[in-house]
Amino acid sequence: MFIPEIFKDDDPASLRARITANPLGTLVLQHDGGLEANHIPFVLSADEQGEQLLAHIPRANPLSQLTGSHPALVIFHGPQGYITPSWYASKAEHGKVVPTWNYAVTQVHGQLRVVDDGQWVQRQIRLLTDQQEQGRAQPWAVDDAPAEFIDRMAGALVGLEIRITGMAGKNKASQNQPAANQRSLLSALASEPGAQPMHSLVRAALQDD
Repeated sequence: MFIPEIFKDDDPASLRARITANPLGTLVLQHDGGLEANHIPFVLSADEQGEQLLAHIPRANPLSQLTGSHPALVIFHGPQGYITPSWYASKAEHGKVVPTWNYAVTQVHGQLRVVDDGQWVQRQIRLLTDQQEQGRAQPWAVDDAPAEFIDRMAGALVGLEIRITGMAGKNKASQNQPAANQRSLLSALASEPGAQPMHSLVRAALQDD
């Protein structure tokens, strides 16, 4: 991934927070047929050996037939969106502005293996469920369903474990714009419908500078 220094996000807490907040990752693998991408929700976990991404997939997915260890890339996207030149103060001043696209992303590299173990799969499902249900007034728990039903459902799944070997992050959030444009952009995003995630991204990135 091309990361100009001004857009580099090398804060481990920020990289991990983006995974937790946006767990649907794009898993990219290279095999004999070429590159393949799958979109899968992951849980970030850690043990004495390091950090891992944990997921589950249906047995019907051809990935379930992989054996051994495979290099893998998983991409997690944060807020993203088109930035119109109309939001820049310098448009009225001299007009020398162009559109751009702001976004945040975390890329994770690691070694993937398939885990064909019903108990492992159920533990991963509980981790993912608990993560996504937290904060709800009446959170659903795996144990709310009949045990034999969960056993049957889990039996149709296999696990994916990716041992993390590296992470990289990029926050492209108008850090390269003059201060006047940054202020006018924040003002415009504050009143733009649906732009709150981008407003928060830009505000946080500029505060870090």
